[in-house]
Amino acid sequence: MKFAVYGENVTITEEMRKKIEDRLSFLNRYLVVSEDTAARVTVKIFGSSLKVEVTIPTKIAILRGEVIHDDFSIAVDLAIDKIEDQIRRQKGRLSRRHKDSLAENFVMEADEGKDIAVKTKTVYADEMELDEAIMRMEMLGHSFFIYKDADSEKIAVVYKREDGQYGLLEVSE
Repeated sequence: MKFAVYGENVTITEEMRKKIEDRLSFLNRYLVVSEDTAARVTVKIFGSSLKVEVTIPTKIAILRGEVIHDDFSIAVDLAIDKIEDQIRRQKGRLSRRHKDSLAENFVMEADEGKDIAVKTKTVYADEMELDEAIMRMEMLGHSFFIYKDADSEKIAVVYKREDGQYGLLEVSE
């Protein structure tokens, strides 16, 4: 990761730069950060205090933390704490929305050019009515069920919607 540290009406010392780089090194624990990613840190005088703004563009989102405090070290710590909180919330959203697959991709580096292991399962679609398919899905505790519709003799998928109702996907040729 590259660091771009700017000071507006403030001289950025080597100690300040080192503090920022040390605190931002935590990002590697949470997500893949490429060498081209530039963390932009701006330190300004804001009234009688210092304002620290940290902005990091990532593949997932733009992470941003802004804090006003009298002490530079505390301001940097608080701004980076805000960014850590954003990362945790974003990871949580991905985990809830897409279960484990996207959450793992959020953290793990994509292996380009390598084969992706895909678990394959064969399903035999029995011929039945929609009501029976719903009953079997509920009895199995699944969120969807694949079957062959007795009327149309085509493969169909019945699924449970978030609102508690059922949905039906029919295959057309």
